[in-house]
Amino acid sequence: MPSGPPVVLSIAGFDPSSGAGVTADIKTLAAHGCFGIACITALTVQSTASVRKVEPVAGKLVTETLRELSSDFKIAAVRIGMLGSAELVEVVGIFLKSNKLKHVVLDPIIRSSSGAPLLDAKGIQSLVKTLLPLAEVITPNVDEAGAMTGSKVTNQAEMKVAANKLHELGAKNVVITGGHLEKAVDLLSMSNGKGSATQEEFGSERIKSTSTHGTGCAFATSLAANLALGKQLYDAVVLSKTYVRTAIARAHALGKGHGPVNHLYRLEEQPRATAADVLLPVHGGGGAH
Repeated sequence: MPSGPPVVLSIAGFDPSSGAGVTADIKTLAAHGCFGIACITALTVQSTASVRKVEPVAGKLVTETLRELSSDFKIAAVRIGMLGSAELVEVVGIFLKSNKLKHVVLDPIIRSSSGAPLLDAKGIQSLVKTLLPLAEVITPNVDEAGAMTGSKVTNQAEMKVAANKLHELGAKNVVITGGHLEKAVDLLSMSNGKGSATQEEFGSERIKSTSTHGTGCAFATSLAANLALGKQLYDAVVLSKTYVRTAIARAHALGKGHGPVNHLYRLEEQPRATAADVLLPVHGGGGAH
């Protein structure tokens, strides 16, 4: 019996516009040939234009959901997105400690792309203390890296300094995404566990597009999918960057604000089946064969 696709768990908020959060994660995982399952941490009132309201889910419900899913599925990787409260940071930390999952990608979402706060100061402190050491890789953007380290991150040199500080705080591997900088560049920093790290920059030409909602979620989830599929971290980062860049380039103009990337652009590259391809001919005759 086939083993089936890798199962990847998304622990994140619900975005009703489907550009970010669990629904976007499910699309991203499907695009990579993985089976996505999800635990919703918060309900939001938002669109492509703004985030109006955030309501964290009760910690007990998140605990029960994670327990139920982990007892039913063999989870190959997990992507952690918006948690919304210090309580949920602790809940997720307890889950990770008790399940010892191999591939944990932490996307420390602190603010929405429109600037709405999604995690308070207490939650940020708890995230750094509790979840950083439990993740295989964390994927903050420059603003999130700054918030976690208490330092300014506005250029490549400051990205390297922030990555080193994150290692000191317990992070094993760090990808700081710099899509918001004047020169789009990402930094991969891999700790050797002996006080130093190997760092490499990935530059790319900026794509002029307003369809950039959910790029951080798409990158982190693609990274989790590629790790679940057996890719090494460096290769997973390269593949995930390529996926997000193409998803932006192939996006459709949706909504009145910053629209979503095209998570499922690969479906458009596949030839569509016609009725003639799927309908079997009906043969007449009444005799037995």
